[in-house]
Amino acid sequence: MSLSKPENSILLLPAKKDEQVLDVESAAFSQRQDDMSVPDGGTKAWTTVAGAWLVLFATFGYLYSFGVYEDFYTLQYLTNHTPSSIAWIGSFQLMMPFALGIVSGKLFDDGHFHAVEIAGGLIFIFSVFMLSLAKPFQYYQIFLSQGVGMGIGLGFTFVPTVSITVHHFAKRRGLASGVALSGSSVGATIFPIMINHLIPKIGFAGAVRATGYIVLGCVVIGNTLMRTRLPPRSKRPNATSPDIKSFFTDAAYMWAVLGALLSSVGFYFPLIYIQLYAVQHSVGSNLAFYSIAILNASSAFGRVAGNHLADIYGPFNVQVICTVITSGTIWAVLGIHNTWTLVLVSILYGIFSGAWLALAFACLSSLARTPDEVGARTGLALALSSFGSLGSAPIQGALLTPAFLWVRPTAFSATLMVSGAICFAATRVLQARRLSSQKV
Repeated sequence: MSLSKPENSILLLPAKKDEQVLDVESAAFSQRQDDMSVPDGGTKAWTTVAGAWLVLFATFGYLYSFGVYEDFYTLQYLTNHTPSSIAWIGSFQLMMPFALGIVSGKLFDDGHFHAVEIAGGLIFIFSVFMLSLAKPFQYYQIFLSQGVGMGIGLGFTFVPTVSITVHHFAKRRGLASGVALSGSSVGATIFPIMINHLIPKIGFAGAVRATGYIVLGCVVIGNTLMRTRLPPRSKRPNATSPDIKSFFTDAAYMWAVLGALLSSVGFYFPLIYIQLYAVQHSVGSNLAFYSIAILNASSAFGRVAGNHLADIYGPFNVQVICTVITSGTIWAVLGIHNTWTLVLVSILYGIFSGAWLALAFACLSSLARTPDEVGARTGLALALSSFGSLGSAPIQGALLTPAFLWVRPTAFSATLMVSGAICFAATRVLQARRLSSQKV
């Protein structure tokens, strides 16, 4: 009996240890399941969407107001510079959110969401107030504050703000992203109206500072509302860093990148130049000031509706159609000759261009093989396509010339949009084959 007790206890010890190991492995598996199972809604998810809406309202919405500044700088504040050189301010500003996407996307994937958001928000707010100090005819002051400073600030916040909704939604991912991105449309509607009304009353500096206080409040509140769901990659079991090199051998992904690059060269033409076109053609000067606001208000509908349709029919199926129609609305700019045509073209371009931009993120994120690749794939694609945004406005301004030959930049921009649609169609075909599904 004295030997049986130790023998039994020896037999029990390994069994107890095995049970502990199994419990640990089971707990780890459960944690992985909890991390990767997307709630697809709930208070935390929709609060995050609301916060993202406010941040995009104050930052990307402000960026989309540059058409008002382009008109003001060309006709009053920077008359010592050509429309092409002034357009470099807007194009550099538009490029930076996409060019820095590869950096902010990686930081987002690594779990530094709030740090990146706060840093980018502070840079953006500081740059807005510095713009208010810029003097007339001082090109470098405006370029550094509005082009470089605000561009860098948005470069750090844009991709993380759009991507955070992906972690909270599955089936309604496109709808949630569209709702968040509609904030930029509303901001791009309100800020142009404010700037056009305030500059004659309180001057350039006062008008810019007034908008700066709105930006400050929205960015602060937005950051307090947004919440992360997944822990940092280093703390997630089996989480791996994305293989960036493999992206370049993914044919479907590279066709999408090329499509985004070509499209971004022509995409922004009406946004930057439609107000100037209306003023040049004496199409109701008062209404011309509202053309960008009308355009951006319409884009809010396009961003929500386009992404909702993407959830139903597939993002690339909808994106190809929207890209072709956007090209047609760019051609339609040449048909603006009275109040009603200005309103109609602004609305149509706003709807389909708004859907195009929102769908671009849905398309790129749909090409990710795992959730760990969402930020990296989106950021890399935006960084590569950002060169199109950089060159778009200056090229269009050079084609426009001081003689305002509008047909040249219009034809150039519309043709590149069609080329982008062809590339997206190629991605759609390759993805349909890979997934064995027509919902792509």
